[in-house]
Amino acid sequence: MPGTRSNARRLVLALTVGGAAAALVVQRRHLGAIARDPQYAELMRDRQGRTIEVRSADGTRLHVEASGADGTGPLVVLAHGWTERLTIWGPVIDHLSAAGVRTVAYDLRGHGRSGLAAGDDYSLPRLGEDVEAVFDAVDQTAVPTVIVGHSLGAMAVAAWAADHPVGERVHAAALVNTGLVDLLTGHLLFGEVASRFNSRLAGRMFMGVSAPLPALSSPVAHAAIRHAAFGPSADLAQIAFYERMLLETPPRVRGACGDAMAAMDLLDAAGRLEVPTLIVAGDRDRLTPPAHARRIAERLPHSAGVVVLEDTGHMSPLERPRELADELLKLLATLPSTGPRTALTK
Repeated sequence: MPGTRSNARRLVLALTVGGAAAALVVQRRHLGAIARDPQYAELMRDRQGRTIEVRSADGTRLHVEASGADGTGPLVVLAHGWTERLTIWGPVIDHLSAAGVRTVAYDLRGHGRSGLAAGDDYSLPRLGEDVEAVFDAVDQTAVPTVIVGHSLGAMAVAAWAADHPVGERVHAAALVNTGLVDLLTGHLLFGEVASRFNSRLAGRMFMGVSAPLPALSSPVAHAAIRHAAFGPSADLAQIAFYERMLLETPPRVRGACGDAMAAMDLLDAAGRLEVPTLIVAGDRDRLTPPAHARRIAERLPHSAGVVVLEDTGHMSPLERPRELADELLKLLATLPSTGPRTALTK
């Protein structure tokens, strides 16, 4: 009947409009909750240190920030992870600075305020050259120095170690929430599915995707990120803070770095880390489970131990900044008071 069909169309339209209105209300409440969260405001606080502009070997511009008095106190150099930026280290830097430790943090190529890669090169060896470029620009004269990498940043540290004399630059290293080989097959989210495909194909399917992401945070994306990257005790502010970094990472950079990680085999490079090296993992890390940490530790010439943080996912710098900073301070306490064998100047 014509009347029946007309009524049905009106009902469908009403339900559609009503559903969209309800979704809009939920979205506004979600964004409002983030904006009002004092911890989110604290994470977003401007901690910008002294800016050092660095050019890597291929000409890519790297944004570097230094905190603490020049030339005094031990030094920790911080490399962030995939789809992050140096501000993820903010809470860790706060704790280290309170203990008198200088820090140098930098944005990986294509991330944050660093430039896009020259020649569109986001390979792991090139990321390793970026680590060397940062050291070339930093004053390390006569102080204990530790290089710390989180996730992709730790892979960059391993790639750097594969081609450079580590002991001439640093006294110690720390690799946080990372793996150096077989990332997909050990993945707790889709490792079983990935194992059915060629590793390169699987990498492009799951990590090398460069499709654009929505411009704004949403409850659905928030829940997905919580499940994939965080432990059970993570709060709204921590997840939203990382989500913003993820959304601001250029899709091409995200995909290219993901593809490089999926094809990576840097386990042998762990043997080139000839200084005491600490491995930190999260017991709820679905992206790089603790099995990766133990596998790396077995290859280290001088393991400083494996620390598995409880109720912690992949984002230890956000989820457990105090605990992570304390572990770095313990590592620093074991080091001699003089600097690396090669004194560097700006």
